[in-house]
Amino acid sequence: QVQLVESGGGLVQPGGSLRLSCAASGSIFRIYTMAWYRQDPGKQRELVAAITSGGGTNYADSVKGRFTISRDNAKNTVYLQMNSLKPEDTAVYYCNVDIKSDYKILSNYWGQGTQVTVSS
Repeated sequence: QVQLVESGGGLVQPGGSLRLSCAASGSIFRIYTMAWYRQDPGKQRELVAAITSGGGTNYADSVKGRFTISRDNAKNTVYLQMNSLKPEDTAVYYCNVDIKSDYKILSNYWGQGTQVTVSS
């Protein structure tokens, strides 16, 4: 079994910063792409940023230059540093990870979600 535990969400004023973390644990052989998605009520879940096992990254146009995704492979953790936050960044943020288990089965996992609210 694999678990993803997210942390770091909260309430922040426009222009502020937050850092999200997502730690994977359990029966892990290898971690591949790690990503962050977000979803507003009534809207589709959208990709915010992703990082491959080799460190390649891609970002949604709406967050380029403001958000940075990174990973610590020794800790099986992915981070999302969010700067210059705007009210439209308000959403539930989910981490998403491709993991090959100790049984060599590749599966996709979702975190439980963490609320980010940008408001004055």
